[in-house]
Amino acid sequence: MRGVVDPELGASLVDLGMYRGARIGPDGAVTVEVALTTAGCPLRAQIAGDVKGRVGSLPGVTSVEVQTVEMSSQQKKELMARARARAAEQPVATEVPARTRVLAVSSGKGGVGKSSVTVNLAAALAGRGLTIGLLDADIAGFSVPRMLGVDGELVATAGPDGRPRIEPLVKPVGEGVVRVVSMGFLSPEHEAIMWRGQMLNRGVQHFLEEVAWGDLDYLLVDMPPGTGDIQMGLARMLPRAEMLIVTTPALAAQKVAARAADMARKGYLRVAGVIENMSGFVCDHGTRYDLFGAGGGARLAEEIGAPLLASIPLQPEVSAGGDSGRPAALGDGDAASAFKELADAVVDVAPVVDVTDCTARMLDGIRRQLDGAGPPGQA
Repeated sequence: MRGVVDPELGASLVDLGMYRGARIGPDGAVTVEVALTTAGCPLRAQIAGDVKGRVGSLPGVTSVEVQTVEMSSQQKKELMARARARAAEQPVATEVPARTRVLAVSSGKGGVGKSSVTVNLAAALAGRGLTIGLLDADIAGFSVPRMLGVDGELVATAGPDGRPRIEPLVKPVGEGVVRVVSMGFLSPEHEAIMWRGQMLNRGVQHFLEEVAWGDLDYLLVDMPPGTGDIQMGLARMLPRAEMLIVTTPALAAQKVAARAADMARKGYLRVAGVIENMSGFVCDHGTRYDLFGAGGGARLAEEIGAPLLASIPLQPEVSAGGDSGRPAALGDGDAASAFKELADAVVDVAPVVDVTDCTARMLDGIRRQLDGAGPPGQA
């Protein structure tokens, strides 16, 4: 039965807990019990056929009957946990270097300033002299190109193996750099992208598999709001990714953001920390106004057991910087200081590890040599 594989989940019925046992009669008649997620499973006939073919080929077996039962809700949860664990152990191959720390900036809902936080964090990290990749995974709601002040067209060039690779657009920041990929470079800003979930997920997969990211310290992924297809796809494609959860101080936003953290952990992703955005407005006279409430970031951090990395104040320069393509993190003032503190906190909780002599870096070098990128010793 270990040779019978669920065609959708790609694992054996035994590993998934779907095989419940067999009865063998004295005349060689075998009855196999299989548990399905639903009685009307569209793959029921295929699974039954595979079981009959596998068991029926054994010596002494005269007939095979497959009996199916429906899983309980708890059994379904356990099945999906096994499937997610297996997917995490067998990720797809991507162009993201093994040494790169992947940080997915997520939120439970829209309107909390997630993209603004992502762009300013990328700028602040690059300002430290780091090489940052920025993937705008909010395919249908892209906003990163305008906020970062980068425009142009994505072009593909042949890689060392002859396969085309997309070249990210580049924004220098001090001694560092931000390499950006977004649907905004492929579609006009005023046109709606009307893709279904599978197409959205496939778009992100193309950006991970076919972009020549080069050597990166961090890859920041600006996630769409919610806990849908793209979030689940990222957990499968980049199981080493870590989540940064963005919320506003409001209780409602905090509760919704907790779902993003729950989804991350169900996908076996680490939640690296919480970022509270729009934490308060301080007027020119020094009076602070908590326009969106107070304490949401700290409450969320305590609830999910992750550190509160920063509280970003509500300041006009953040919005103005996003509209003009000059991130507030590159200027002065309270907002700039907060984003720089956030970058410091991120480096503390998710440090870039020097892997010059480790297996991952050696394998990257060997792969480049085999692809013809250069003679031995260049890697």
